[in-house]
Amino acid sequence: MTTSNALLTYLSDLLSFDQEHPLLFTQFNFWAFFLLVYVFFCIIVTLLAKRRNDKQGKQVWRNTYLFFVSTFFYYKTSGTFVLLLVFSTLTGYLLGILMDRLADKRVVLADGDEAANPAAVALNRRLNRKRKTWMIIGIIINLAVLCYFKYAYFFTDIFNTIFHTNHHVVNHLALWANQLTASDHFDASRILLPVGISFFTFQNISYIVDVHREKVRHASNILDFGFYTTFFPQLVAGPIVRADQFIPQLYKPYFLGRRQFGIGVFWILNGLMKKIILSDYLAVNFVDRVFDNPALYTPFENLSALFIYSLQVYADFSGYTDIAIGVAMLMGFYLPKNFNSPYKATNPAGFWKRWHMSLSNWLKDYLYIPIGGNRNATITSYLILGGTLVIIALLAQTRWVTLAVSFVITLLLADYILFPKHRKDFNTNINNLDTMLVGGLWHGASFNFITWGGLNGMGIFTYKYWKRFGFWSRMITVTIVTGLLVASKLIWPNIPALNVFVVWAGIFFIGTVIIEIIKLTPLGKISRKSDTGQSNPIVMVWNIAMTFTFITFTRLFFRSGSNLDPAEANHVAWTTAKAMVNQMGLAWDFSQIPAILSNYSSVFILFVIGMIIHWLPEHFKRRYRLWFACMPLWLMAIAVVVAVFIVYQFITADLQPFIYFQF
Repeated sequence: MTTSNALLTYLSDLLSFDQEHPLLFTQFNFWAFFLLVYVFFCIIVTLLAKRRNDKQGKQVWRNTYLFFVSTFFYYKTSGTFVLLLVFSTLTGYLLGILMDRLADKRVVLADGDEAANPAAVALNRRLNRKRKTWMIIGIIINLAVLCYFKYAYFFTDIFNTIFHTNHHVVNHLALWANQLTASDHFDASRILLPVGISFFTFQNISYIVDVHREKVRHASNILDFGFYTTFFPQLVAGPIVRADQFIPQLYKPYFLGRRQFGIGVFWILNGLMKKIILSDYLAVNFVDRVFDNPALYTPFENLSALFIYSLQVYADFSGYTDIAIGVAMLMGFYLPKNFNSPYKATNPAGFWKRWHMSLSNWLKDYLYIPIGGNRNATITSYLILGGTLVIIALLAQTRWVTLAVSFVITLLLADYILFPKHRKDFNTNINNLDTMLVGGLWHGASFNFITWGGLNGMGIFTYKYWKRFGFWSRMITVTIVTGLLVASKLIWPNIPALNVFVVWAGIFFIGTVIIEIIKLTPLGKISRKSDTGQSNPIVMVWNIAMTFTFITFTRLFFRSGSNLDPAEANHVAWTTAKAMVNQMGLAWDFSQIPAILSNYSSVFILFVIGMIIHWLPEHFKRRYRLWFACMPLWLMAIAVVVAVFIVYQFITADLQPFIYFQF
């Protein structure tokens, strides 16, 4: 092969989509791509900055360049699904223009003029109704696209279960494309999930709603808006960018100070080390092995895999967002913080203020508050809750889940009927539970993700009731719950899963008694700051441990359904979760634990180191970030080389995709 042919082949491979090797932050190809992009980016902003009276033009050229670069990046990640991204961009842009044009036609009325000018009031109401209609249309279009690609199998399963049919999913878009092109290029037998569709769909919805709420004006041109929807660092796995936070940045001049440059480099290195040293190594060398076949491993290994997965998924997702934040910062843009040491949380509600913060805030502003927030529950609140509980019972197809759902419904109804004073709190907690259920469904179209979201919602629900209890209320509650679980074990002695719950209840019972007694002693008056205000250090450590354990248990359902074909996710996820719980509930042979710790010593050492770093005080972390950012450039360059060399030592033969790419 001649040199020219080899070059053409290389360029063809570089510009074409390879499904087996998408462009990932952990690949050398991405950093070569980013270096090239950044060089031209610096040339553009530098040359155009020198032009007289060209501040706005400089930003237009910058935004246009990054729009096309980002579109190409998504093509390299998802192939022809880039057309879906373009469609979503065009739809959002046009709807923003339509809503703002209607807003501009409204008659401005001073206070007290409404009675004197009823025609203007009527006109404004008609225009507002039209604006609201366009907003609803925009939301429906985005949700319809999301439902088609992400939830087709899910809804088909529900329909088949209810009506005892055997319908199969057919990709009608692929069929139409094949008919138009007179070919069989597209596979119509299944619907593939576009990378990052949940992220850019929610991003577009936030734009449409924020324009309707007049929190932001529509983007001045399609290229600016295209840049907002496609900005490549956060496009495929977040953080979710809000219109009112990011669009104003489109029109600000580029600025990158010495400290911002250092912080950006730090976040990139921090993210790479989290992803490759922690997440990938723990996954390949331990977690994936156990989850793939739980029955081959001891109860201790199954439990360890669950706890280690909590660190793995955090390192994976926060690693991605660290890199995204760093890359964006080098180009003068600021993405929202997505994690705040979530395993320091002292309760489930505090955890969700620290984990995937961009999604939590999005759900709060665009779902929780509109359905009633902390004011009251609405019909929508009860429809979401009732429908979700029915779906869980149907898809699980097991009497235990049906009984659990029935028990939860009975408790909620009893509380609502017997305690009228609790009704306001009950209604607002229903909205919280609904938000978590929808958050679970956002993560994946299967029973296990809804269960995961529901468990987190029930955790928040339970915590809010628990914190209102006094000493005797807590003592009576833990005694009753522990007694019921022990009685269940006596009635059904051959169910291994009950062993897990009985042991956990016993630990919680003993710990609660000790903690409540400590609170009554002088030692209980020693306090420090926590999520909930002032808390005794011993109490805080106990609360962190309990919260971390609860969140880790819910991850059993999250991990069991990850990276699965939607057509088989429900069955495989439930089977895996049940197998792991049963394994953990078998008789423990503690004599095996030293050998397990020795065989997987590097895994357990990494886990301990990772958790220690995670639990370091925030002011200490901020200090070493600033120290890195302010060091001389030559020293920073050496630190980068050393960090990359260390990361390279941990790279596995097959790079692991980011977990949140599937969402």
